[in-house]
Amino acid sequence: MDARAGQSYLSFYSCADESFEASAHHVMTSAAAQPPRATWRQDGALMVLELAGDWRRGGAEVVVTGTAPAGAAARYQTDALGAFDSTLPAFLLAHLRSQTKDGGAAPSLDGLPANLRGLLELALAVPEEILDQNLAGKPPVMVRLGKLSLKGWDSTVDVVEFVGQCTLSLFRLLTGRARFRSKDLWVCVQECGVEALPIVTLISFLIGMILAFVGNAQLTNFGANLLVADLVAIAMVREMGVVMTAIIMSGRTGAAFAAHISSMKSNEEIDALRTSGFDPFDFLVLPRLLALVLMMPLLTIYSNVVGILGGMMVGSFVGIPAVLFWNETLLSLTLTNSSLGVIKSVFFGATIAISGCMQGMRSGKSSAAVGEATTHAIVAAITWIVVLDSAFAAIFTLLNI
Repeated sequence: MDARAGQSYLSFYSCADESFEASAHHVMTSAAAQPPRATWRQDGALMVLELAGDWRRGGAEVVVTGTAPAGAAARYQTDALGAFDSTLPAFLLAHLRSQTKDGGAAPSLDGLPANLRGLLELALAVPEEILDQNLAGKPPVMVRLGKLSLKGWDSTVDVVEFVGQCTLSLFRLLTGRARFRSKDLWVCVQECGVEALPIVTLISFLIGMILAFVGNAQLTNFGANLLVADLVAIAMVREMGVVMTAIIMSGRTGAAFAAHISSMKSNEEIDALRTSGFDPFDFLVLPRLLALVLMMPLLTIYSNVVGILGGMMVGSFVGIPAVLFWNETLLSLTLTNSSLGVIKSVFFGATIAISGCMQGMRSGKSSAAVGEATTHAIVAAITWIVVLDSAFAAIFTLLNI
């Protein structure tokens, strides 16, 4: 008997224990419970399994006599069978599964009680995929690599398809054929812009202070602590302002987009839009994409200014007058430096919107799928922001800007 297979089915049949005991085909009338016995015997060309005693969890150990065949029994004899619970189905399924797992014919259940026969037929009709996954070891490395490659390819195809649909939606907007409520656009602008100012202010101010503290600790050794203004200004306008704003918007706005759209999908509201003749991309994705693309440059400029003010406050604490700090900042910044972060913010905004909306549109229809879509949206957005920022850094280095 396959003990692992028998144990795996105990939990499945435990819920039927009371009904088994109440409606057992043969109930022993003696006061003392009889030990469970299973006897294999040959009846001509047929293998018969005789079942006797009371089969209960926590009872006596099963006594098996005779030599068990490779497959299942051809017939069962249950004249001496008493009360039973899930222990008996688990014992029988260990042999029945071995006959059917390789595509063999359905085993015979002749001689079993009607309630037990019906439950075994139901269990045998369910594929044993979960059991196989639990008992089998890890698949070979090449199999796992192949599955990972296929999953990556499918994800890439989904991204390209979604970006293409967003491009078509933008084209319909430019040609005046996109249909969405202007109210939705302004609501998204408010959510992505004004309502994001408090958290952007706090993070940007603290980042500017941190840069100033770190820069002053090092530059003071060379007597060049005035260059803290240059460090803070260039770091904020080129990298930190736009990157931190994008990360904030990924966790705040991108996650909200994914949660909102995935909730609509689970409630079948997106299907209702299609039925009513509205394109979900025009109605749901396009306003959010436009709002983030429009507001990210403004938030980035605001973040740069707030970060520089945070560095200026630290500079005043370490002996750099505010006027001198501000003049040095203006001297270190050029139109090229100042525009690099703003240019990147447009691409970051589109990335955040596409990641959030894509995860929402591709989510399942269960409540758990809403949380999964939100998590995936944040992870995907931050990952792509870092990748894009690295690509921009390489391009700006090659262009010597």
